[in-house]
Amino acid sequence: MAASLPTAGSGLGLPDAPALAGLRVVPGYLDREAQERLLAAVREVIAQAPLYTPRMPRSGQPMSVRMTNCGALGWMTDEQGYRYQPTHPVTGAPWPPIPGILMEAWAELAGYPRPPQACLVNFYGPGARMGLHQDRDEEDFDAPVVSLSLGDTCLFRIGRTTRQGPTRSFRLASGDAVVLGGAARLAFHGVDRVISGTSLLLAEGGRINLTLRRVTRAD
Repeated sequence: MAASLPTAGSGLGLPDAPALAGLRVVPGYLDREAQERLLAAVREVIAQAPLYTPRMPRSGQPMSVRMTNCGALGWMTDEQGYRYQPTHPVTGAPWPPIPGILMEAWAELAGYPRPPQACLVNFYGPGARMGLHQDRDEEDFDAPVVSLSLGDTCLFRIGRTTRQGPTRSFRLASGDAVVLGGAARLAFHGVDRVISGTSLLLAEGGRINLTLRRVTRAD
């Protein structure tokens, strides 16, 4: 696991540092062996909490990604809206615990004294994307969002804290990490596309993104 933490404005074509202080990109944070260990752990999570297709609030339109969660809480969306809940929406079972390798990544990257409560697992198959959005369903915005990529490279886009602000895009490859903290915690961000065939990690192709989050404030 890498130790250096590049910041916004570090040659990746990102928005300027004053506007997005707290954005950190760590290329190659996970080496190949660590990626394979994490993938094995994710497959165990999926065996207990199968991937399902989330739906948009109100319209019920299916999203292009499939998803699941691990941790005490899991993020979901359906016609009822965005929320966290302790059980899988299809099986009704509690989410499995967050694997140790992800807890280690949080400890190294988050710079936050309390552990994550949720890890959202998104699987991007052919043609899947994620529109610009904010991660704001949590109570605790002081805690960062820590993101890890596995599989095919994606074109990641990030802007400012308003939807109309300027955006920049850059590639995230398998093993890369991103931390959204500080001013960047509520930055709009998304995935424009996944570039097929850029990684051999997933035999079936595609990309897995894992986002670790602290949901509730400490008492």
